Amino acid sequence: MQNAECRMHNVARSSSLYVVCALCILLLVGCAGNPPAPTPMVAPTPVPAPALAPTPVSLGNGGTLIMALGARDPSTLDPALAIDVTSAFIIRQLFSGLTRLDSKLEVQPDLAESWQVSPDGLTYTFTLGKSIHFADGRRITSADVVYSFERASDPKLATSLPASTYLGDIVGVRERLAGKADHIAGLSAPDDLTVVIRIDSVKSYFLAKLSHVTSFVVDRRAVEADATGHWLEHPNGSGPFEIEQWQHNQLLVLKRNLNFYRELPKLDRVRFLIGAAASNAMVLYEQGDIDVTDVPSTDLARVQDTGNALSKELLHMPQLSTFYLGLNVTMPPFDDLKVRQAFALLIDRAKLAKVSLNGTGDAAWGILPPGMPGYDPQLPPVQADIAKAKALIAESRYGAVDKLPPIAAYGSWAGTLSKVANEELGIVIEVRSYEKEGNFQSALVQKQIQIYGSGWIADYPDPENFLDVLFHGGSGENHTGYDNAQVNDLLNRAAVEKDETQRFALYHQAEQQILTDAPVIPLYHDIAYTLVKPYVHGLVMTPMGILDLSTVELAR
Repeated sequence: MQNAECRMHNVARSSSLYVVCALCILLLVGCAGNPPAPTPMVAPTPVPAPALAPTPVSLGNGGTLIMALGARDPSTLDPALAIDVTSAFIIRQLFSGLTRLDSKLEVQPDLAESWQVSPDGLTYTFTLGKSIHFADGRRITSADVVYSFERASDPKLATSLPASTYLGDIVGVRERLAGKADHIAGLSAPDDLTVVIRIDSVKSYFLAKLSHVTSFVVDRRAVEADATGHWLEHPNGSGPFEIEQWQHNQLLVLKRNLNFYRELPKLDRVRFLIGAAASNAMVLYEQGDIDVTDVPSTDLARVQDTGNALSKELLHMPQLSTFYLGLNVTMPPFDDLKVRQAFALLIDRAKLAKVSLNGTGDAAWGILPPGMPGYDPQLPPVQADIAKAKALIAESRYGAVDKLPPIAAYGSWAGTLSKVANEELGIVIEVRSYEKEGNFQSALVQKQIQIYGSGWIADYPDPENFLDVLFHGGSGENHTGYDNAQVNDLLNRAAVEKDETQRFALYHQAEQQILTDAPVIPLYHDIAYTLVKPYVHGLVMTPMGILDLSTVELAR
């Protein structure tokens, strides 16, 4: 899931695109210690998945959890359109999919109580739970799943859809996205409780990918009854909560969904403060007005001081994320390899992590974050080298820095790059911004930006989610225009490789080539620091942020 404009320490970062940074956005959290490497996804097997346990009726202590959501409303609550972390977090509380990730980031049944995989690993047969319902009590059937997948792949919904990334392994999805098919060929519902999905090749990460919000099920009757989109004001979802009140850009209140099919949420409500009410989140937390908050880097030393009572409420966890500067390889001067390689040597990443981030991030030498299966610990540190950068530009077709064309940059860390480039090499980089976030996203999709600051937060713990999604030629999230035939081949082979050791070796080769080609400049991997009130129990934190608030309860 991608995020641009700046780094974010948030109380529930889930895993795809561009949210304007605000320190009061609370969608990433962490817990003490280094995160264990998530267990790799189980390879396709004909053995049924475990069935869901009977749902116990327990409402816990009730109460209302209060959090500051950010400067504005989520960009959308439509699972088919969500491309940012804030939207995805709220959607996870309102909707559900066939599978989910647990606190260890392992795949578990959700709407589907079990599944079987054909001997060739290409066909997944899901059996839905018999007691799964929408919030209004109507039973969810396989027809609802098929409708939701086909709607998410309908080109009439939007010009660019996340389904190209998250559903593209299913046979027929790409044809539907291209407007060449009315239905998804690899998707069927033989009866009310059965969903059959056929994928294009064996992929060990497929079940994990289905846990992403793009696959979540929506109520066809609600959607088609209101084509204007107002159904999202009170969506009839199947998640642990439903919307009780929404004062746009001020307040969003979720209440317990009493028709939730798993264990009922322990909270009565969750109140998300938005806009002016959410500003100065640290102050709100210290005043007791909110229960959870991220810690800005400027406050971290104060909070970590053992003499400060807040230090006992501080949790932290390295996140499966990478923040970077993207270089558009289709636009001058970054269509020249030597120029890209030169720019990759301008920023001192270790200094940035230590000084600019005050230790709230680890310097990134590669693309995959530590803790991600397939992470390559052998990648050497990258040192800033101004002399070598200047020499590389001299070797480029431009011949000298004063012959480079005008350069403009957008998003987070663009100012840092501009300052270093000007002070060290005399290169002028104009730092610009878009008035509307949607315009920035559109420009990225159309590859109209020379340099942009962005970040990618794991949607599921597999290297494919970073390397293939961001760098495969033609990928919907590849905004640099990078397209290397050798890398594409390595990624294609890795995607279907059954032997994990060989698979990760292929990803290592691909990552090393990508770094050599320098379509991006990796900067850092985020570390989430979060304050949680002592009476907040059951807040499950993962290297992908908070995925679920249904386990939270207040014990005052």
